[in-house]
Amino acid sequence: MELKLTKPIVFFDLETTGINIATDRIVEIALLKVYPNGNKESKTWLVNPEMDIPKESSDIHGITNEKVANEPTFKELAPEISKIIDGCDLSGFNSNRFDIPLLAEEMIRANVNFDMKNRVAIDVQVIFHKKEERTLSAGYKFYCGEDLENAHSAMADTIATYEILKAQIKKYDDLENDVAFLGEYSKYNKRADFAGFVLFNEDNEEIFTFGKYKGQKVVDVLLKDKGYFSWIENADFPLYTKKILKEIKERVLHNKKENTLEDLQNKFNKKL
Repeated sequence: MELKLTKPIVFFDLETTGINIATDRIVEIALLKVYPNGNKESKTWLVNPEMDIPKESSDIHGITNEKVANEPTFKELAPEISKIIDGCDLSGFNSNRFDIPLLAEEMIRANVNFDMKNRVAIDVQVIFHKKEERTLSAGYKFYCGEDLENAHSAMADTIATYEILKAQIKKYDDLENDVAFLGEYSKYNKRADFAGFVLFNEDNEEIFTFGKYKGQKVVDVLLKDKGYFSWIENADFPLYTKKILKEIKERVLHNKKENTLEDLQNKFNKKL
């Protein structure tokens, strides 16, 4: 079974220096681009993270400092990666909580624009956990009937993710072969940012999920405590979270300016 696509989708996987979205770096990235006609193209890069790779991370993915010493940095690769994923939906295994947020951080750090406004994100792990609750290797065995060789190799994990998603659609009658449906199904909640610090409530309004303003609307907090935003800007939050909050702030200021102009116009009209 092939995916029903209206535009390309890129399956991808990252190997990294660690699991902190804000501070860790990519050491390997693999992309598998699937087109609506079924054609595929793939690309893998080792990446110099410009920081030491901890031994505990190297023990997992096998990528050492020596192995990436002469490889390009992410900043050097970012324009090419951006070009490949431009206009594409994205999918991965635990990608909503890790791979996409970390990719966004690296892109912003490299001064390359990145957002998810016109993309669908399908997290195959979420579908898996909702259905079976297993790891990637167990999922590949369960859905595809094969052992996953070279686990924690970015390309092996990327291809396995693609194959698992196709097998999931085939196995479960309630999973529609539709990217938009799968994107919604593979979310636990609707996030405004990637890291989950800002969610949308039932009225599609941004709310904080942490700290003293947990559960409160971002707009309300902005109006009553401007210092809170300054604290976030200077604290160790993901760059994409800061970007989203900046966009909300600009939207509020724009709306406030428009309302002021409208009030002035109404007063002027009354005088006439």
